[in-house]
Amino acid sequence: MSTPPRRWGPVRSMLALSPLLIGAPLLAIRQHYLLPQPLTELYDPTTNEPQLSEARILSHAKFLSEDIGYRTVGTKEHALGDEWIVNQAKELDEICRKARSRNPERKIECEWWWQQGSGSHRFDMMNKRLYKTYVDLTNVVFRISDGTPAGKADAVLVNAHVDSTLPSPGAADDALPVGVMLECARVLIERDGWEPTHSIVFLFNNAEESLQDGSHLFSTQHPIANTVRAAINLEAAGTTGPELLFQATSEQMIEAYSHVPRPFGTIVANEVFSSGIILSEDNPTDGRDSTDFRQFEQYLNVTGLDMAIVGNSYLYHMRKDLVENIEPGVAQHMAENTLALLLYLSSPASPLPSLATGYVKPRTVFFSHLGAFFLYSYSTARVLYATLFVSSLLLAFQIKGGFRGVGQLAKGVGAVVGGFLGALMGANAVAVMMQRVLGKGMSWFAWEPACLGLYGPAALTGALLSQYLIGHVPEHTVITSTLLVQSFFALVLQLLGVGSAAMFFLTSAPLFVALVLDTLKITRTGDGVSLWTYALGQLLPLLTGTQTIATVLDVFVPLTGRIGRDAPSENIIASIVAITVSYTFPMVLPFVHRFGRRVSARVVLLLSIVMAASMATFAMRSPFDGLHQKRMFIIHMENVTSAEQHLHIAAADAAPGFDTLVHSMAETFDAHGMPPVSRKFSDWDSEWDVLYPFSAFLSPYVIDMPIDEEYASETSASAGKYVTISTTNDVVDEEQGTRSFTLVVKHPGIIWTAVAFDAHVLKWTLDENPPDEYARHHIKEASFYGIDTWSVDLVVKHPSPSGSEMIKVNFVGIKEQSMWPGKRAEKQFGGSAMRTFEAVDTWIEQETQGTVDALLVGCIGGVAVV
Repeated sequence: MSTPPRRWGPVRSMLALSPLLIGAPLLAIRQHYLLPQPLTELYDPTTNEPQLSEARILSHAKFLSEDIGYRTVGTKEHALGDEWIVNQAKELDEICRKARSRNPERKIECEWWWQQGSGSHRFDMMNKRLYKTYVDLTNVVFRISDGTPAGKADAVLVNAHVDSTLPSPGAADDALPVGVMLECARVLIERDGWEPTHSIVFLFNNAEESLQDGSHLFSTQHPIANTVRAAINLEAAGTTGPELLFQATSEQMIEAYSHVPRPFGTIVANEVFSSGIILSEDNPTDGRDSTDFRQFEQYLNVTGLDMAIVGNSYLYHMRKDLVENIEPGVAQHMAENTLALLLYLSSPASPLPSLATGYVKPRTVFFSHLGAFFLYSYSTARVLYATLFVSSLLLAFQIKGGFRGVGQLAKGVGAVVGGFLGALMGANAVAVMMQRVLGKGMSWFAWEPACLGLYGPAALTGALLSQYLIGHVPEHTVITSTLLVQSFFALVLQLLGVGSAAMFFLTSAPLFVALVLDTLKITRTGDGVSLWTYALGQLLPLLTGTQTIATVLDVFVPLTGRIGRDAPSENIIASIVAITVSYTFPMVLPFVHRFGRRVSARVVLLLSIVMAASMATFAMRSPFDGLHQKRMFIIHMENVTSAEQHLHIAAADAAPGFDTLVHSMAETFDAHGMPPVSRKFSDWDSEWDVLYPFSAFLSPYVIDMPIDEEYASETSASAGKYVTISTTNDVVDEEQGTRSFTLVVKHPGIIWTAVAFDAHVLKWTLDENPPDEYARHHIKEASFYGIDTWSVDLVVKHPSPSGSEMIKVNFVGIKEQSMWPGKRAEKQFGGSAMRTFEAVDTWIEQETQGTVDALLVGCIGGVAVV
């Protein structure tokens, strides 16, 4: 009788599987971050056909972000950006005229508009009511059509914003997408054989960062807005990697996206974003509300796609959002996908005409995988997942001898669930140790994958410790139970309408195949489960899980630097690592049961040592460096009512060291050498109202500043001495118990003004539904450069519940010439704030070795009674 082959031990087995365990993640990472070769020439050297040029796109981005600079709405630079985009529209129009003259028979027409208008809209976020009003803001609109009324009837809108936010030059956000749109328009116009069946509307909106005023202006006031049937919004929250499809709102547009040459997006990102989980001071709203797409969806009732660059989002809304930090190939990737979408949506095969009567909300599973794009309907998914689950049950019963094996399977399911819970508990226990015991939170921040090194061993330790406590379970039972658990979740989640159930289908389907082959003894040699079963069952989870880990960490790790000091960022990242690692390595649990409790105990001990060494190593790391900086928010506040001046300083992360840094700053800059005063925000603290309600994420301190003697002699508008809050048309109706008036805010030299007051508003010109109660109201303004007056008409109950006939109005605004470093070249006009900022910025740079990026804005504020 022959002797069955001896089973390999754990070390030899691991060595046999190592090519898979190393090669599959490397392949997935390579494909995940693969970018096209950037092109430099405007025309193909061989065919002389027009082609998308990354060099041209980046030249546009560089001009906007560096030659013009910080294009904050209301500044001179914002006006220069508007002028530049008008000139670009004129150049495109001239290219179009020449194209028509070369081929008079070609059906192509170009039109453009410079839109200017005023308006207001409600912008609720973070469970706060906020109202926006804007005066004389602008957009540039460029349309390409076949010149016929029928060709103009149904349009696809593609949008990017020209402005940048307060502390950032905005090379990626959003000058790069602006360059992409300009280059797509040029290539379409110069492509002689192309004629659009349906029109394309390019919207270069000039006020996204001031809470989507530009897109609201277009959606509510432009004469061709009602022709838009679908919208493509181009954004950037980072500077590296492929552009991510993170929101798709109809089956038609998902199908349209399937035609792009380099798809990159999944229904998981779509559902996570739409859930509102991703919240920060830069993305404070319910998921889908954080981009211009909100306005198109709300006011035009259209479907569409939201696409953004998300890699290396450490630089998002930071000073180093510069062209030099944009990875080669990023612009090419976004441009090629955008052009493909526009070609398809303007073609005879386009779904645009059908969208005129409405669209079908997504019931489509879609995902990109190793460069390929897959999509299928929810009904198909239910059939597939139900078939897999039932087949898995039948296979399990066949393997375990029918219902007699139910008890053993139940123990196996308990082991699988216990392993997952153990991973969560292990990772979160280390998170508590790092944050609360060692005081070394966010030590992984400066490199997205670093948290795997800290929490990966902890998750594995917790998972394997749970198996040791559960006791031995036959490996075949654990594998079968893993299949049942995953196929069950795939089916149940899909029945609940969660398209992300596809993730479990992708891991359970190959495991089912592996078990079938093992049962048929096709892959088995001798007794027990073959290593081929492990290889087949682990391959797709490795590929899918690695891509998922990369995407999730790219988004969530940098985000922890801006979700607020009170947010449990350490536990969030620990949980993400535990969940994604458990998903990526489902075969770890049966593998450890393969060798018994003795080996399991040794592995747990070894992992515990690795975990302790990892904690010690990370405890010595600094969370920040020169390209992964801490965000600080500093406001130089001049109270024109009390004549006091203060520095308000805040951070939006839980990393250690901020309190020490602020105390050191107070020793240098406080007027009396006193420690800084810690503050807690409420809706009645107006100092941070220019950032309201983002300010809820901040943990502020206050430093007293000496009265700047030079300020007393400043007579320019930038000194902030001429802001006035007054009323006109003020009428009290004693019989009705109401007071009607127009609140007028005059703010020469001041931008982004905000007012807050308490009143029972019955009617106003902001919207038709003011709260039917005495409440706190916040109104924020954004206007074009040089516009210094805005107003709102109100009818309020009179007198107020307090018995006073007057209303106290808190006001605050940003000095247009007092923003550092955006106005550094004109610092002599910025008054006391800029003199302070120059010293503070130099001090921060020296004190932190360049690991802090500070938003430095000079504000004026005060109280008026009207």
